[in-house]
Amino acid sequence: MIAMQTLKPIRVFLEVVAQGSFVGAARSLHMTPASITRIVAQLEADLGQQLLTRTTRQVSLTGAGAMVATRYRPVLDDFDRVTDEITRPTHPDRGRLSINAPLSFGVRLLPGLIGSFRLAYPQIEVDVHLTDTLVDIIGASCDLAIRISDPPVDKSTIWRRICLVPRAIVAGPALFDRIAIPLSPDALDPAYCLSYGTGFNPETWHMTDRSASRSFRAGTEVVSNNGELLLALAAAGNGMVNLPRFLAQDALDRGNVVEVLPDWEMTPLNLMLYYPPYDALPPLVATFTDFFEHYIRDFDTFDFEL
Repeated sequence: MIAMQTLKPIRVFLEVVAQGSFVGAARSLHMTPASITRIVAQLEADLGQQLLTRTTRQVSLTGAGAMVATRYRPVLDDFDRVTDEITRPTHPDRGRLSINAPLSFGVRLLPGLIGSFRLAYPQIEVDVHLTDTLVDIIGASCDLAIRISDPPVDKSTIWRRICLVPRAIVAGPALFDRIAIPLSPDALDPAYCLSYGTGFNPETWHMTDRSASRSFRAGTEVVSNNGELLLALAAAGNGMVNLPRFLAQDALDRGNVVEVLPDWEMTPLNLMLYYPPYDALPPLVATFTDFFEHYIRDFDTFDFEL
C-alpha cells in the first residue's frame, strides 16, 4: 500500500505523464528536472516496477505505468475534492456560504449586497434562502441567518445585533372613509389592526412619545408572517399595520399609505445576524459578517439606526 507521503511522488509522476516529459513537468511544478527524475525513480523503486521508458526526446508509459496512472488519477482527484470540502470553511475568501434571510428584506437589500460581496470575494459561492419564518438554524444546516426581530431570548445560539430598524403604523387612505383617524393609541381599534405573526397570535405594539409609553394588542382578524401581504392589505384599506419603515417607505412616498400616530415612536426591531452555536465564527462566516456590517453602515436608503 502506498503511504500518505507517497502522494507527492504520485502527483509528480502524473504530471510527467500529462506533460510528456520530465522537463515539462519540472516547468509546470516549478521544480528542477533533476528533482523530478529523482522522485519518479524513487517511486519506481518503492513500487518495484518500471513506470516509464525514457528517451532523449520523450517518455512513454510501461504497462505498469499505465495501470498506476489509470488507477491513481481518480483516487487523487477524490482525495483533492474531499480535502477541499473539508478545508473550505477555514479559508476566509473562498468556499460556499449558506445564508437564510427574511423575504422582504432579502428582495430589497440583498441583490445589491450579494452583488457587491461577490465582486469583493469572487471565490465565495453563496446560497441564499428567503423565508419569513424564524429558521431552525441548526436543523436547516445554514451558516448564518439574517433576522429582523425583537431582542432574542434563545440562549442556545449566537446573535449579533447590527442596527435598529425603525417602524411605523401605516394604513391606506380608504380606511379612513370608514373609521376616524386615531389621534392617540387609546383610539386604536384591534378590529382594524392587522397582526404580524403566525397561528392567530395577536401582535403587541409598543410605542412611546415624549412623556408616555403604551402597549397595544392588535387584532386577530388578519394575521400573517409576510410584511408584503400586510402592506398590500393595508394599502387597500383593510386595516392598519405596524411595519419596518424600509418596507413601507415606497408606499408612503407614493401616497398609497399614510402614517398613523406619527407623533408616537414605535419600538424598533433589531437587524441581527444569527449563527449556530459556534465556538468561534468560521473564517468564511466572519468574512461575510464584516462585509455585512460595513455595507449596512454605508447603506442609508433604508434609514437604519446604527
